[in-house]
Amino acid sequence: MNQLEQLQKYTTLVADTGDIEAIKQYTPQDATTNPSLLLKAVSLPHYQNQLKQARVFADLEGGGSQAQLDNACDKLAILIGKEILNIVPGRVSTEVDARLSFDSSASVKRAQKLIAMYEQEGLKRSRILIKLASTWEGIQAAAELEKEGINCNLTLLFSFTQAQACADAGGFLISPFVGRIFDWYKKFDGVDAYPPEKDPGVLSVQRIYQYYKTHGFDTVVMGASFRNVDQIRQLAGCDRLTISPGLMQELADTESSLDKVLDARSASSVDDSQVLDEAGFRWGHNEDAMATEKLAEGIRLFAADQVKLEGVMKG
Repeated sequence: MNQLEQLQKYTTLVADTGDIEAIKQYTPQDATTNPSLLLKAVSLPHYQNQLKQARVFADLEGGGSQAQLDNACDKLAILIGKEILNIVPGRVSTEVDARLSFDSSASVKRAQKLIAMYEQEGLKRSRILIKLASTWEGIQAAAELEKEGINCNLTLLFSFTQAQACADAGGFLISPFVGRIFDWYKKFDGVDAYPPEKDPGVLSVQRIYQYYKTHGFDTVVMGASFRNVDQIRQLAGCDRLTISPGLMQELADTESSLDKVLDARSASSVDDSQVLDEAGFRWGHNEDAMATEKLAEGIRLFAADQVKLEGVMKG
C-alpha cells in the first residue's frame, strides 16, 4: 500500500478543498471549507451554476445590501457543501463569517441559519460541522450550539489553552493549525526547517492529543494546515487529518511504510485537566505570543476573503 492508504488505516482523512474532482479522486470521509476555499471554488467552472443560484436566492430574499450579501454567501456555502456531501460519506464543515468571531450571540444565530438552510436542502444536521474561530466567544457559541445538536468544528486553534477550553465546552471537533504554528516558529527561530519529530506545529497537536485521550475528552482532534508530508506522517493515528489534494497525492506517490505515531491506548499527558473561566482563558492564551498573533491574523485573513467573496457575489 502507498502511504495515503496506510494513513487511512490509522486516521480518518478529510479533504481540505472545495474542488469536487479532487474530492472524488482521493475519497476522503469528510471535507472542510472556509472563506478562502470558497473563494477558490467560485473560480472553477463546476460551481458557476451554484454562484447563479446564490445570487437569485439573495435577490428573492430581499433586505438591505449587507443582508443580501450575507444571504448570497451563505447560500453559496450551502450549495457547495451539498455538492460535496453528494460525494463524501461523512460530513462537511461550513464556516460562520469570521467577522462574528467576537460575538457569541451573532455566531449562534448565523450557525442556526446555516443549519436551517442545509435542512431546507434535505440534509440532516448530523452531516454538518459548523466552523467557528476558537476565540472565547466562539467557544461559548459552540457550547450553546452543541446543546441543540449542532456539532461544531472549532478552528484557528493555536494554543493549548484554546484546546483546553474547547474540550471544557464539549466541542465536537478542533482544528489545530500545524502549518501556521510552524510558520511562526520558523520565522521566530530564524531557521528554514525542523527535524520532523521536533516540528513545533506537530508537537502542539501531539500534546493536545495526549491530553484529550488521557483525560477522556470526546472532542475530536483534527490536525490542519499542513506545509509538508512529514508533518502529516508525524501525526499518523490522530483522530482526523484535513489534507490538501497536493499533499494527499504526495503520500499516494510514496510506497514506503508509514508507522502509527499516535495511539489513544498508550496516551500519556503531564498536563492536569482544569476548567478555565474567561479570565483564565484570556490570560493563558495571552501568554502564548505565537497563538495570540496567529489567531488574530487568521481571523483577519478569513474576514478579508469573506469580503472578496462578497465582491464576487455582487458580480
